[in-house]
Amino acid sequence: MLGEGGFGHVFEAWDAKLCRSVALKRLKPQADVLHPEKLINEARLAASLKHAAFVRIFAIEGQGTSQSIVMELVEGQTLGQFMHSGKADLQGALDIAYQIADAMDEAHAMDLVHGDLKPSNLMLEADGKVRILDFGLARHIDPQATQTTTLCDLQGTIAYMAPERLMGRLPDTRGDVYALGAMLYEMLAGQRHFAHLNGLALAAAHMQATEPWPDLPDSVPPAINALVRAMTAHDPAERPRTMRDVREAIGAQRGEPPTLATPLADEIPAKEEPPASVSIRLPLPRKRTLKWGAGVALLAVLAGWQLPNILPAVKSFVTGEKAPAPYSEMASMAAGMEALRVFDREDAQTQAIEHFSTVLKHNPEHAAANAGLSLVFTLRYLGSNRDETWLQRADVAAKQALTTDDQLALAHVAQAWAIEHHGDRRQAMQEITTALNLDPNNPLGMYGKARLLIYAQKFDQARDVLDKAIALYPRDRLFISMLGRMNYNQGNYAEAEKLFRKAIQMDPQVANAYAQLSATLERLNRGNEALQVLQQGLQVHPDWELYTNLGNALFNKGDYLGAVQSFKNAVSENKGNPGNYLLWANLADAQRWVPGQIELSRDSYRRAITLIKVMLQHSPDDPKVNSRLALYAAYAGLRDDALWHVTQAIRLAPTLPDIHFRAALTYELLGKRNEAMAALKQAMERGYPINLIESAPDLLTLRRDARYQQFLINLERDNKK
Repeated sequence: MLGEGGFGHVFEAWDAKLCRSVALKRLKPQADVLHPEKLINEARLAASLKHAAFVRIFAIEGQGTSQSIVMELVEGQTLGQFMHSGKADLQGALDIAYQIADAMDEAHAMDLVHGDLKPSNLMLEADGKVRILDFGLARHIDPQATQTTTLCDLQGTIAYMAPERLMGRLPDTRGDVYALGAMLYEMLAGQRHFAHLNGLALAAAHMQATEPWPDLPDSVPPAINALVRAMTAHDPAERPRTMRDVREAIGAQRGEPPTLATPLADEIPAKEEPPASVSIRLPLPRKRTLKWGAGVALLAVLAGWQLPNILPAVKSFVTGEKAPAPYSEMASMAAGMEALRVFDREDAQTQAIEHFSTVLKHNPEHAAANAGLSLVFTLRYLGSNRDETWLQRADVAAKQALTTDDQLALAHVAQAWAIEHHGDRRQAMQEITTALNLDPNNPLGMYGKARLLIYAQKFDQARDVLDKAIALYPRDRLFISMLGRMNYNQGNYAEAEKLFRKAIQMDPQVANAYAQLSATLERLNRGNEALQVLQQGLQVHPDWELYTNLGNALFNKGDYLGAVQSFKNAVSENKGNPGNYLLWANLADAQRWVPGQIELSRDSYRRAITLIKVMLQHSPDDPKVNSRLALYAAYAGLRDDALWHVTQAIRLAPTLPDIHFRAALTYELLGKRNEAMAALKQAMERGYPINLIESAPDLLTLRRDARYQQFLINLERDNKK
């Protein structure tokens, strides 16, 4: 076996009758996405190509969907491997491009377009001959030679895909010209265009950038530089009209005489208005320059040999009917993944659900869309009242994705996220490991792995994952924010401040980044700056995290009435998040200090305990959950519960300063001063801010204890050392 794709296996086989090695593509039993007769027709079209660059089709064996394709076995290296070897000099690059253009000129003359030309689809034999792999048959039902673009082999495919393809248009000759231009640029420049971008950022850059590509090095002749810039023009009409034009331009550079001059781009005739009394006959648009409607845009992600289907566009042109809204599977998937990439931004989750649901409306078994939807459902579960319905939907969607394609990394990531919040973090890590074995640089997989490592308090390993992710995806703010939160939880507040400021600089429209920075500034005893940051965030978008931090700041200043109002906003339906236990606990803390609101405070604590126990069912070993539940139980007078959970929290996270601080509060409320002193000492030694200890009302009596004063003296002496 040479390789395996989502729908088939590729073997090197021995043809016993003719005594030769062949390549055999054998479909998996579930690969019934095409009718057998369609399969045969596509194979016939590919087999009709005579140019020596095209891989020869020998036979189709088997019946129905249990068919195998017998084809020529090509040996050598891919163009991608050749490029990375550093051997692509000017003459070598021009020779390769010339051969591709010559072969594709023949295919285009037969109304066949490739649609997925890229370095991994082009082989170089030992004698320098170029072989073009992957025709429509293989692309439809066997992505071995070309990974599926619906799952965004983003760096391998989109780097060479014309902008109009990304926006939903069918493959056409101009798209093949663009792909060849992109590869020629990479061979001559030494790196691809937008080399610093990957994934969805790369796709967005290709769709949005309308300026000509940068000039090639001075060693490249001006005529070739101009040719490459024309081939990679954003507007298809500005590109060379045919592959013959490309071949002859390269041939001229190599000293070959031109045959027949053709214009570099389509010349659009001036519009002539006919007399009103004259009956006119509308001309059909020229072939391969149509505006593609929904009927063909649906197929935009199916690369490989395809006959241009012009009927929907012609009907719209002739009859004047309004074409239906265009649909592109790739564009919808790209938009959904982009929204998922910034899932903590306002409305991002809603947009992701909309885009993934659009894909599933057209193809209910689309593995990537189901995986993306599962991830959003898990996020909705976390942001809701821990409504189990969201988690159940996430689990179903993840299983559907895995059933459709168990080799899809994103499907394993989705399953991991759902399993994690069911409480089985060991199994979640196994799924994440599987995902990253399939796709080592999957960003959501790396995010999930870092989160699991942080929970397991394997901070050094988590930092390694996050450092790698930041290097790979420097524009993705979520990794910066997660690293900031990890430093914050470890008491590294100065480093956390730098990271949160960087996150805001990268995306100033995300409200929770301001909340994280303001909380960090409070820990650094810079309350006035923290309030300024909160004001900035509230101007961006009123958010429960911002109201929470504002309430905390007011509480620490002794403004309990103001804190109560802020915390009420944080738990409100329209401005906040009533399903978050922490917000109800904060409200209860403030209400305790307002005369006449003691009973309201107990109600708020009971609400917090109810919500946090739901979390504890899924995460019984979460130290933060245990420590908070212990504190709330102490306030509610549930002594035994408080003692059990505070012991659990310290056992689970003996190095985290916040855990020890909450333990000190819990013990003090329960009248266990010695234990409270020991816990507070641990919190101070691990970096818990003195200013927050000094402003905690429940520790007022403890702070008068001589042992606390001695702690301060010893700590100051140690810091001076």
